[in-house]
Amino acid sequence: MTGADPRRVRSGRIGGVTSTNLTISLDASAGAEAPYEQVRAQIAAQARSGRLPAGFKLPTVRGLAEELGLAVNTVAKAYRALEADGVVETRGRHGTFVAAVGDAAAREAAGAAQAFAERAARLGLTFDEATAAALAALRARYQQ
Repeated sequence: MTGADPRRVRSGRIGGVTSTNLTISLDASAGAEAPYEQVRAQIAAQARSGRLPAGFKLPTVRGLAEELGLAVNTVAKAYRALEADGVVETRGRHGTFVAAVGDAAAREAAGAAQAFAERAARLGLTFDEATAAALAALRARYQQ
């Protein structure tokens, strides 16, 4: 990463002696995503891929912030976004753990689909019109 600030570009292997490790690499170059989004996206991807299994305890907000050279609020924002997405769950003072992602994601997707179906019906769309609108939105999102 040419021109990147070496104080902000860090790779950290976190997880101690276990074989399952959290790896986060930050890119501080111009045009890179915000650091909290990089942390959020990388943890989410590792949880969804199974690299971080359900129940894996994430580092504390303060600990991960220190390891990555970020502000505590930056990591806290990433953890809050992950919790809102159902990727992690916070168990009070016990810590933050990877949730059973498939279950949470499937529940949230089903809820969003149900809300869409209800809204489409209220708007008077036919089944085919509603399906076409949903497919167009999905194609636009996934074929970026």
